[in-house]
Amino acid sequence: MSMMDKLKQMLRGHESQADQGIDKAGDYVDGRTQSKYSSQVDTAQDKLKEQLRRDQGNPPPPQG
Repeated sequence: MSMMDKLKQMLRGHESQADQGIDKAGDYVDGRTQSKYSSQVDTAQDKLKEQLRRDQGNPPPPQG
């Protein structure tokens, strides 16, 4: 079993906590870079959350 499979298995059932962790990590990066890369960080956060939902079998939230 690969490391990614193990991580996915550990996160199963804890999606909201993973979302909070992604947000917290993005806020940390924004703070350390003085928000210089804020749009890229936001994009990365959105993509990570989308990938997490897809891996867990949940549909992504509607856009708009």
